[in-house]
Amino acid sequence: MLSQTLATPPEPHTVLVVGKESVGKSQLVSSLTGRSAGETNFRGSTVTVDRYRSGATEYIDTPGILRSSDTETTRLAIDALNEHDVVLLVVQATSLDQDLSDMLPLVIGKRGVVVVTYWDKVQPGEASQEAIERLESDAGVTFIPVDARSLSDTKRQRIDDALLAPTTFEKGKLVARAGWRIEPKPGWMEHRVVGPLMAITLLFLPALATIYGANAIADWLHPIVASWFDPIIATVNASWPSWLRIVLTAQQGEFGYGLLNMGPFLLVWAFPTVLMFALILGVYKASGLIERINVTLHPLVRPFGLSGRDVVRVMMGFGCNVPAVISTRSCSSCSRGPAVSAIAFGSACSYQLPATLAVLSAAAIATETSAAWLTCMFLAYLLATTLVYLRLTSGRQARNSLNVLMTPSRPFMQWPTPSALWREAAGTVRQFLFQAMPIFVVICVVASLLAHFGVLDLASQFLRPVMALFDLPAQSALPVVLASVRKDGIFLLSADDGLSFPMTSAQALTAVYLAGVLLPCLVTAMTIGRETGWQTTFKLLARQASFATGFALLLAWGGAWLL
Repeated sequence: MLSQTLATPPEPHTVLVVGKESVGKSQLVSSLTGRSAGETNFRGSTVTVDRYRSGATEYIDTPGILRSSDTETTRLAIDALNEHDVVLLVVQATSLDQDLSDMLPLVIGKRGVVVVTYWDKVQPGEASQEAIERLESDAGVTFIPVDARSLSDTKRQRIDDALLAPTTFEKGKLVARAGWRIEPKPGWMEHRVVGPLMAITLLFLPALATIYGANAIADWLHPIVASWFDPIIATVNASWPSWLRIVLTAQQGEFGYGLLNMGPFLLVWAFPTVLMFALILGVYKASGLIERINVTLHPLVRPFGLSGRDVVRVMMGFGCNVPAVISTRSCSSCSRGPAVSAIAFGSACSYQLPATLAVLSAAAIATETSAAWLTCMFLAYLLATTLVYLRLTSGRQARNSLNVLMTPSRPFMQWPTPSALWREAAGTVRQFLFQAMPIFVVICVVASLLAHFGVLDLASQFLRPVMALFDLPAQSALPVVLASVRKDGIFLLSADDGLSFPMTSAQALTAVYLAGVLLPCLVTAMTIGRETGWQTTFKLLARQASFATGFALLLAWGGAWLL
């Protein structure tokens, strides 16, 4: 019994790390522990938080808090304060008085320490140190100023010691003040004309990198992976029981719907794109550039029901819609609906975009048109119709001119370190692998059963006469149906290099637009349902289908005139 008692590890000393957005909480805890984060969910929710273990201490890194905000992540971070006694309050030296005014009322009665980050931005000297001492004396808790990116052993030990004997936060408002507010000088991003142009260019950079980078990698990997799995698929089809073949290698004409047909190529096409998007956006976040983009774009997108932050989430959907939809948990209640709608309608994911480009390239060759011109036409029409859709469907509150962007002070730009870059990108990659992929497995099984029992054939047969309304050949009905399950069904429009049912340039544009926008893929739809509720999701799908139909009709009969 004694040996069992001695072998039992001690209960971890849990410290809740709280602070406003962009104060450097994650960087501080990573530097403090020297470890990478594990993930867990907030109690009673699907929102994940990072946990760092160092010895007998476990740090829970909560999402950044935006005061006066109704975002789900802010609400859960505040709720978490009711469940933990010891807190590590992180405030930013550059806006020290404001951060303390906002955050101290939330931690009254808790025990803990205040760590002041970005201390390297404060002019060193006796005056700044005396200000910290005044604040410390007034608050009755320990204040430790640090540069979280290069945390010294002395500072690390001081924080550890202070957390072992934390003092109680008794005041929600201090008399003492630091008396400074430090912001970098305005740069090109703050210029009235140049700033928005730079922000838009930086925003579209991930999509361009996907087209010319990630897709090139996928083109190279595809035949290699196919050579590995083709013999396995052949063996399954030749000798395995029929009920297993339905799930693993189901076919719809020349299109495979089983786990072995679809699963490997999801990683081939989607994972490089998701990874590249995550790394580029990680650079933006770790460098402080993301906040400047948000502030610059906010006045431009507010009339469409979005905030500057939401635009970045929509662009994330070009990698994978699932992490993008999940990231809307940090949206305010009035802008979350428009953000989810924009992702479902206008974010051409890593399956949809390559398939669309392939169809347009085949159409360009068949019609002796420029593929680049058709691609630009498609992207421009997708952007324009997405904005019209949002303008007509977003609520007045979201579009209100008084709806200002809640953002911290203008951030200092800094070169991202490799660890900071990966920390920012890892969350998106984990969401793709552990949240999108399980849903995708379910979709494979459902799609296989639908294909086996002829439901997809029946749906395409029903839609064949409808295609005439869009000036499309009847054969294009099947790709439209398949694209509602998985977006690479659009590839069927380029079968035999576009010769199986030749189309004009206008018809090709209409076909890829209708197939891509009519409905989000099932993985996206299920994620939206889980995040927002199924009643809301069904309303969104019906609304999107009706608008997409109208926009496709306009393109079908007006596109011929333009082209």
